[in-house]
Amino acid sequence: DIRTRPDSISSLTGSKDLQMVKLTVRVLHRPQEKNLPKMYRELGMNYAERVLPSIGNEVLKSVVAQFTAEELLTKRKQVSSSVTDRLRVRAKDFGILIDDVSITELGFGSEYTHAVEQKQVAQQEAERAKFIVQKALREKEAVIIKAEGEAQAAELLGKAMRENDGFLEIKKIETAQEISKIIATSRNRVLLPSDSLLLSMTDALSSNE
Repeated sequence: DIRTRPDSISSLTGSKDLQMVKLTVRVLHRPQEKNLPKMYRELGMNYAERVLPSIGNEVLKSVVAQFTAEELLTKRKQVSSSVTDRLRVRAKDFGILIDDVSITELGFGSEYTHAVEQKQVAQQEAERAKFIVQKALREKEAVIIKAEGEAQAAELLGKAMRENDGFLEIKKIETAQEISKIIATSRNRVLLPSDSLLLSMTDALSSNE
């Protein structure tokens, strides 16, 4: 039987940074046709079951030891490629051809998993704090811009009042009109002292003269 068959190989081993890692790969393999009689004679009909778990575990341990736990996640393609290359070399010694190797499981110990979760929480908190700071800065800038605008407007108003007497008279008229509108729409009787009005009788007499 020279058809390609799948098998799974698992290994529990340590990473470069001493984290416990469980790695499982799916292997597609077939025998070298010319070596099949010898394989049956020396290893038996179940040659794959006798050879692959042993050499697979050996290869997985050697590859995992070259990467940190984080690298096993971020460089998964490189890990898979390294496992494939090494397994092909070892399997060929026993007359077995490896067509494909794919990682089906990559797990870590509880301590590392907890550390990763804590790191993710810390990163989320840092991003949240960054957002709050940026929002506060934007609000501060808005307040400063508004204050600068109001200060500039006040300065221009003061300048206009100093340089143009007629400007003040116009503002008095506008203010009086606003007061009259308020009184006209009010249901209550409103009494205003004469000295509180911006347009006084003295101003009116002066304008007639």
